[in-house]
This record gives sequence, structure tokens and C-alpha cells, in this order.
Amino acid sequence: MSATWFDHAIATVAPRMAARRVMARQAFETLTRGYDGAARGRRTEGWRAPGSSADTEIGVAGALLRDRMRDLVRNNPHAAKAVAVLVNNIIGAGIMPRAASGDDKLDRKVDALFERWTGECDADGQLDFYGLQTLICREMVEAGEVLVRRRLRRSSDGLPVPLQLQVLEADFLDATKSGALGAGRLVQGIEFDPVGKRRAYWLHAEHPGDAYGALQNGLQSRPVPASEIAHVYEKQRTQARGVPWGAPVIRSLRDLDDYEVAELVRKKTEACVTAIVFGDDEAQQGIAPSVVDADGNRVEQFEPGLIAYARGGKDIRFNQPSATGGYGEYKRASLHTISAGFRVPYELLTGDLSQVNYSSIRAGLVEFRRQIDAVQWQLFIPMFCAPVWRWFTEAAWAAGQIPSPIVPVEWSPPKFEAVDPQKDAMANLLSIRSGTMTLAEVIAKQGRNPDAVLAEIAATNAKLDALGLVLDSDPRRVTKTGSAQTSDPATDPAADETDTDDPAANADNDPAQADQQD
Repeated sequence: MSATWFDHAIATVAPRMAARRVMARQAFETLTRGYDGAARGRRTEGWRAPGSSADTEIGVAGALLRDRMRDLVRNNPHAAKAVAVLVNNIIGAGIMPRAASGDDKLDRKVDALFERWTGECDADGQLDFYGLQTLICREMVEAGEVLVRRRLRRSSDGLPVPLQLQVLEADFLDATKSGALGAGRLVQGIEFDPVGKRRAYWLHAEHPGDAYGALQNGLQSRPVPASEIAHVYEKQRTQARGVPWGAPVIRSLRDLDDYEVAELVRKKTEACVTAIVFGDDEAQQGIAPSVVDADGNRVEQFEPGLIAYARGGKDIRFNQPSATGGYGEYKRASLHTISAGFRVPYELLTGDLSQVNYSSIRAGLVEFRRQIDAVQWQLFIPMFCAPVWRWFTEAAWAAGQIPSPIVPVEWSPPKFEAVDPQKDAMANLLSIRSGTMTLAEVIAKQGRNPDAVLAEIAATNAKLDALGLVLDSDPRRVTKTGSAQTSDPATDPAADETDTDDPAANADNDPAQADQQD
């Protein structure tokens, strides 16, 4: 900072004092610098930004956020679609496990046992393991969190493995249990030991919102060991509980609902009054139109096709409802905001593909798929799939069905449907040929078990060999060993003449030759 004229004037009689004055002003300016977002003034007046912890904020607002989001999903089509899109992409047909102990015989045995158990794993007896994944993911997105409880069964129950899973909504967690507890502490129904490890969950015996359950058991809760619970939620801070994924746009969804209702009511109101009969001159028109029934009572309720008569009316004027301007633009902008809050592409939320082309939709889906991939591997698999697999192997070992309670596992999330299947298939082929991916990785990427697929291919090839069939590179031609083609290009309309004397025509069928001509 340069010295002012006053500094120069002081410097003529007291140079040291002038220097100290300039240095002090520079130090003051340095202290006042900072982030504009942290500035205080007229533009930031009314901006509440408390420094409370995540647990404190969720403890105050969590239940209300959960209730409002559930109401929106029940009644707002955009909220319902956003939740469905997230669940369909995270879970799809299911995240499938594959034993990976290195012992082929043990792996096949565990996989077969798990496959039989999936149909009996639901404590309610309605869903299989992959259906439970969909339900749990839906609760995680819609309500913010969900609890899965391990239920050990007796061997006499006839289950493939004496274990079942019980899905509990977040409301079962007793949020009133907070505070110190011996050397540990309680945070909204979750008990922590002195080192901060989860020790127990305080659960209600019945849903607090169920009238019968509330009458039978009141609001009492009891602790359940944390080893029996899988708590699935998204950690955005170091909080103990989760919040609905649509929390940032709850008000936007509600405002859009209100706007559409107001616009609809306005249109209905305009459509009700068809015409008004006025007088010949201004003096005869009266103060306002008057509508009366057969008894002379004033009618103050609009009805479709209503004709209002002014006092002394003789001239009729028809109502012209005004056109609504900007409705489409406002709704599109609001839906863009809502899709951003849910972290879902606008096109998937609305189904509106009028503003996209192949390149733009593909680029948008790449980012969305990267997000889904992170949710699968960093959230859902560690918080739900891994504990369930551990419970399964422990129960199977305790029942004497497998030799070890610990069996390594690999998970295969559902594949993403290709925008252009041919290009994706060629990319996978090049990855295999270049050694950057293995065939097993590509098969697992499709959401299938590589061992099962390779075994199926081997069985199919053995069956073809036994029948003496050979598959040609052209799938339309199948030949018997030692026999001629069954498809004759001259007689079979499906068989094309792939070779001609015209180089340009041959280039269409030979990619290598086409590249040379280009």
C-alpha cells in the first residue's frame, strides 16, 4: 500500500513515525482480507449459518425431513420418479455375490448354498435377497436411513441356512435416547462405547406410528447389540444418522406443487365466468355484477358456464381467459433444480429428451454412472452386503454346512445398459485384446458370474460338438461337420452375397479394407 500525502508530511519531521504508520495500516488491511462468502453486511443479512454439529442438526430436523419426503414421494410424481431412478440404477436386478476363497470346490458349494438361501432370507417371507436390496435402497434414499436386523433361526425351521433378515424403518430407532451413558454416550438411539465404536441400537418393539403397536408397548425401547444390526445410510459428515437424499429440494418440490395448483385454480376460475351482462350506459352498470338464485339470494360460488348479470344489464360481454406465459420455462427450470438436488440427470427425472443428442446424453450418463458406482462400492456394499455375507457364512459354519466362518467374496453390481451396445462391446473387446481387462472382469461388469458364464459356454460347446455342429463366423450359417452349408446364398433370401467384384461393395463388408480405402 502506497503512502498518502499525510504520511509524506509526517515523514518530513518524523520519518520513523511515518514508517510505523504505513506498516500498521498495511497490517490492518491484511487482517481484514478474507472470503467474500464469510463477509457480513447488507447482502448477507438474515443468512443463518450455525456451527452446530451434524448430529445436532439431524436430531432437530431429521424426523420432520423424513416425514415430509415420504409425503412428497406419495403425492409428487417427480419425487417418486427421482427415488425410483436412483434405486433402479443402484440395485437394478441385484448386487450379486460370488465366493472367492480360491478353492473351487468350496466356492461352488458356498455359491449354491447362498443361491438356495436367497429365496428364504426375508423374515416377512415375501421377498428374496435381491428384492430386499431394492427395499433397503429405497428406504435409504427416501427416508435417509434403514436398519437391517439379523434374525437367527433354529435348525428345525427347515431353512437352507438358519438365518433371516428383518428390515426396520428408521422410525424404530428411539431418537429420544441421547446423552451420557456411563463412560460412553447415546446419540439419537445409537449407543457408543468410550472409544466411539457403536455398541448397541435402542429399538422400539413396534413402529411408533402404528396405532396398535403404540397402545400395546407405548414408546419403550431396548438395546440391541450393534453386531446384530446393519445401519445403511449416506455419511455426508461424521454424523450418526442419515437424512433423505432429496432434503435440499423439499421446498422446491413443494413450491412447484403450489404453483401448479394455483395455475390450475386460476384457469378454472377464468373458465367459470362465461359472460357478464352490462347496462346501456355507465350509470346503469351498478357497482359489481350480481348473481342470485330463484329465491333472490346472492350466489357467491363460481360454476362452469356461469353468466353474471350487472344491475340493469342489457349488453353482454364474453370472458376471454388469458394465456399463461412462461409456465413451461418455469417448470423446466424448477425440474432442473430438483434433478440437481436428487443428483439425477434431468432427462432421467422427466423423460424429456427433446434438448439432447447422442453425445450430450452419453456424457451426462457417464458422470451419473460414476456417481452410482461410488454409491455401490463405497456405501451400499460395505454397509449392507458385506455384513449380510458375514452373517450368512457364520450361520452356515455354525450349522456345519461349510468348514470356515470366513469366506472371501466378490460382488457384481448390475450392468449399465449401453447407449450404443456395439461401441461398448468393441471397447470391451479391445480392452481384453490389449490386456487392460480380463474376460472375467468384462463378464462381471455385465452383472453375471464369470465362472457360471464360462461353464455355460463350455457346456454349450460340448453339446455342439456332440451334435456335430459348427458355428460359422456368420451367425446365419450353421454347418454339420463334414457337410456343406445349410444356408445357400442363391436360394436363401437371408443369405447375402458378401463378396462381389466391386471393391467398394466389398469394403462395406470388410472393415480392414474400408479403412484402407479411407
